[in-house]
Amino acid sequence: MYKWFLVGRYLHTKLIALLGVAAVMLCVAMVLVVVSVMGGFLDTIRARAKGLHSEIVLDTGSPQGFPFYEEFSKYVSEKLPDVVRATTPAIWTFGIFRVPANTLTKPARVFGIRFDGYSQVNDFKKGLQYERFFPGTTQLGLQGMPVAGVNERGQLQLPAELESANATWRGKESDPSKLAEFENNPFATTAFPRVTADMPGDRVFSSAPGEPFYGEPRLPGAIIGTDLLFYRRMDGNFDRFLARGATVTTTLITLTASGNMSGEPAITVPLRYADDARSGIYEIDSMAVYVDFDMLQNKLAMDPQERVDGSMTRARTTQLLIGLRESVGLDESRVQIAEAWRSFRGTILEPLTRDEEITLAQVEVFSWEDLQRSFILAVEKEKILVTLLFGLISIVAIVLIGCIFYMLVEKKTKDIGILKSLGASSGGVMGMFILYAAAIGVTGAVLGTFGGSLFVWYINDIQDWLATLNPALRVWSPEVYSFDRIPETVKTADVLWVGIFAIVSSMVGSLIPATIAGRVWPVQALRYE
Repeated sequence: MYKWFLVGRYLHTKLIALLGVAAVMLCVAMVLVVVSVMGGFLDTIRARAKGLHSEIVLDTGSPQGFPFYEEFSKYVSEKLPDVVRATTPAIWTFGIFRVPANTLTKPARVFGIRFDGYSQVNDFKKGLQYERFFPGTTQLGLQGMPVAGVNERGQLQLPAELESANATWRGKESDPSKLAEFENNPFATTAFPRVTADMPGDRVFSSAPGEPFYGEPRLPGAIIGTDLLFYRRMDGNFDRFLARGATVTTTLITLTASGNMSGEPAITVPLRYADDARSGIYEIDSMAVYVDFDMLQNKLAMDPQERVDGSMTRARTTQLLIGLRESVGLDESRVQIAEAWRSFRGTILEPLTRDEEITLAQVEVFSWEDLQRSFILAVEKEKILVTLLFGLISIVAIVLIGCIFYMLVEKKTKDIGILKSLGASSGGVMGMFILYAAAIGVTGAVLGTFGGSLFVWYINDIQDWLATLNPALRVWSPEVYSFDRIPETVKTADVLWVGIFAIVSSMVGSLIPATIAGRVWPVQALRYE
């Protein structure tokens, strides 16, 4: 019992022990912050990559696409019903995005999707802004611009479909913060509170003054990446200058099945801004424009085209997205679907052109991890490297504890001699100092965990506050670090291993002084006392 008594006494009365506690606390907090941010960064990459892609993707890696995608969708669904949950095609190409209202012009990556099918194989729908507050109203078909009217009580009111959808959302929402967020949502920054407004270039006519209506002409809808369309303020929110339903345009370049320029002039497609999508990955949100699959397929001449001999070409797509059932493994399913694709090619009996044979041979089957593997592996290695570097810096705490305990042993030589003369063993004295180091480690680990966790939880708020003092202090730029927010999740597993490592390190740092203390002879310690 004397060991516990002395450890508690030294911990309370020896101010020098506070240096050891402070060293352990700072090292634990530092390592925990690094591990949490880097680990959160990696987890965010995985979650966003999985949410943006389907589990399995068939792709040639080139924008001219491949045929027979509809036939294979049916084939693989029938062949692997316990594996395949849903399939949907997607087209990607490059273009120029423009907002006529303010001449905003940017390069863009245009995706042609079937909205309902695309939402079934990934988490795309969760990142839509208007769909949150007006569920069921976002679509990519032909649509007019919603224009608000004024009811008999003088309140601004949207067309009945939008008002009904918003009332449904409000009726289900019980979170006060989300209700407050709605009051400050993009509608509040347009010409009228909570409503869309007419923009230059859109012709609007009302059948009755004061009634809400949809403006003409009806144009295909477009979902636009939030960072492509709007400017992000320092507080993380966006300056939403454009009303829902406003006219935007996309200019496309068509390719032949062999990947050559078709010779046709570039196509400018007028679109209606139907919604904006925010995945949280800047590279995607700053370039993506989503339009209707069939419309884009037609504009790019990837739908069936008549040949010179009167026959028709096959429709093409650049990707086929496959969603898997929850009970199946990702890698095993990728192998099964790849085998199904090889067997499907053997069932094609009609004559193929050389271009079709080449594109079909180029189709590869990827999992979402395959598409992001190089990036994920790079981040994993960076996490290990940074953790090791900060772990080496933490050796300072071990050395400091060793110095503190050496000084303590030198100062307490008389006490050690008295203890050993009263019957304390060498192992008991060693154990007392090691236990003392463990107590310092536990105290520092607890304080460091609390401080580090608190810093991680409020790291974005801290950065925003620093940016208000000086914009140069905003160290996390979405253009550099991909994500618009610093990861702010602390994992229990990280807390445990960092804390255990800190305690063990403190005990290791005390081994040499504890050994010296255990070897003290009572006669030598008390000779001059």
